[in-house]
Amino acid sequence: MLCLGNICRSPTAEAVMRAKAAELGLAVEVDSAGTGGWHVGEPPDRRAQAAARSRGLDISGLRARQLSRADFRSFDLILAMDGTNLSDAARLAPHDGRARLTTFLDEAGLGGDVPDPYYTGQFDAVLDLIEDASIRILDRMA
Repeated sequence: MLCLGNICRSPTAEAVMRAKAAELGLAVEVDSAGTGGWHVGEPPDRRAQAAARSRGLDISGLRARQLSRADFRSFDLILAMDGTNLSDAARLAPHDGRARLTTFLDEAGLGGDVPDPYYTGQFDAVLDLIEDASIRILDRMA
């Protein structure tokens, strides 16, 4: 899961995807990162934590990190929250990387971008979108 700062969308998507995969009995490794390094080492935004907590998800222990070239070798799939994140990640991708890079909503068959709630404050709406997309992606994996 990939967004800009790794403090709102991608840690939320990481937690949702893990929870939904566990419900379905799917063994998947899920992680998140940001394209930028401004928040490295910081916990998710307090508003993202509150929205997740309201749905039984605890993201307080997650810490922001920046996407690295090694991620393209370690993971099979990197899901960017928006087109800008996708473009930024594509520039970093090494030639020997195995990860397929696409947007989160394209992988879910929905298309478009996951809006950044850091600026809009729409954390619950973004969580709804992430939950729907996660279920769609995992159903296709099952």
